[in-house]
Amino acid sequence: MAQQAQPELARNLKSRHIQLMAIGGTIGTGLFLGAGQSIHRAGPAIVLAYLITGVICFLIMRALGELLVSNLKQRSFIESIREYVGPNWAVVTGWTYWVCWLALAMAEVTAIGVYVRNWWPALPQWLPGLVVLVVLLLLNLVSVGLFGEAEFWFSLIKVVAILALIAVGVVLLIIHQPTPYGTAKVSNLWTHGGFFPTGAGGFLLSFQMVVFAFTGIEMVGMTAGETADPGKTIPDAINKLPVRVILFYIGALLVIMTINPWTAVSPDNSPFVQVFRQVGIPYAGDIINFVVLTAAASACNSSLFSTGRMLLSLTVTSTNPRVKRLAKLSHTQVPARAIVLSTAIIAIAVILNLFLPGAVFALVSSVATVSFLFVWAMIVLAHLRFRQRHPEGSTFKAPFHPLGDIIVLLFLAAVVVIMLCTEATAVATIAAAIWIGLVYGVQRWHASHTPA
Repeated sequence: MAQQAQPELARNLKSRHIQLMAIGGTIGTGLFLGAGQSIHRAGPAIVLAYLITGVICFLIMRALGELLVSNLKQRSFIESIREYVGPNWAVVTGWTYWVCWLALAMAEVTAIGVYVRNWWPALPQWLPGLVVLVVLLLLNLVSVGLFGEAEFWFSLIKVVAILALIAVGVVLLIIHQPTPYGTAKVSNLWTHGGFFPTGAGGFLLSFQMVVFAFTGIEMVGMTAGETADPGKTIPDAINKLPVRVILFYIGALLVIMTINPWTAVSPDNSPFVQVFRQVGIPYAGDIINFVVLTAAASACNSSLFSTGRMLLSLTVTSTNPRVKRLAKLSHTQVPARAIVLSTAIIAIAVILNLFLPGAVFALVSSVATVSFLFVWAMIVLAHLRFRQRHPEGSTFKAPFHPLGDIIVLLFLAAVVVIMLCTEATAVATIAAAIWIGLVYGVQRWHASHTPA
């Protein structure tokens, strides 16, 4: 009886949707606009930081993939956490993940307003973000197929921009193009202070920004209930992820730092714009502005998808009839009520952003990204428990078990320690820890006071 009451999501996400979503989730404004700041902090060593984090994320994704493939009836990875770590931690992870995406969407919707005002300064900053939010809401409500199609094209634009940068860079290296800072050459990577010009300190501190750039990779784990042939599509997307991360992130960064020495890369401007302008590409600033605008819209689109499915997962088993109404699916088999509620919260934040100082908003976003570390850790813990119960594993075994899971957990713990070393990220880390503790305490109290 209980199983019949469970809503069934439509499996309309195709392989190409999942493939682009897997890489699109790791490419955002952090690369297009934030790469300059990352390079400024660690120099050429930033490439190694991205490589290490990419390997860690691959291990996380393989652990996630094995959990999903072990039970193809799951809607999301939260169900694995519920089964293998416990219902209380599943609720904490679910609500934390929901808030993560809400906060990130608030930041991205605000960013959309900033980007559009680069073209039309007279527009109120909140208006473009609100318009984009409404359009994305309608796409998500119509069908999951439309969401997948929008995300496919958003991600494709980002991928094309990176491939264009890499292609331009390779040509400049081959012809040894003169630049305002010398000549485009591979030796620029080590002739300006060495590969670690800012020392071990700068290299370690760079991980906080590098890890932020990878937040969202686990979103593939939210598509399990709506993917056609998940047993084949999800492993295929996860296996191709590391090659694409190396090609896009590391390839782009290497090109930027071989064309110009890392010392010539401005921390305040996009290095993509700098490279495109140097080769005489007209409207380079406008091109990158369009790319980061689509990156922000992509993040909002992913947020509406993730928050809607997470709210469905959190409310579908509720014993409270009012709460359980949020899990009701529309006639197109999407969690419409959950999506609308999530969008309404994001929209309120956009309007409130008119009156809130930027520092407060930045803090909310930082707390959200710190919380992703917790979500990743719970996925890996669930995988460890799964393999303890099922030593034979699934048909999509995670490599290097259990060593791979242990390495991931140690890495995530090290990043938390690093983030406690600077004031801004320390505040965010402590705030995230308080949030997680409060939600866990409330859930334990609720569970102890709820009749069995």
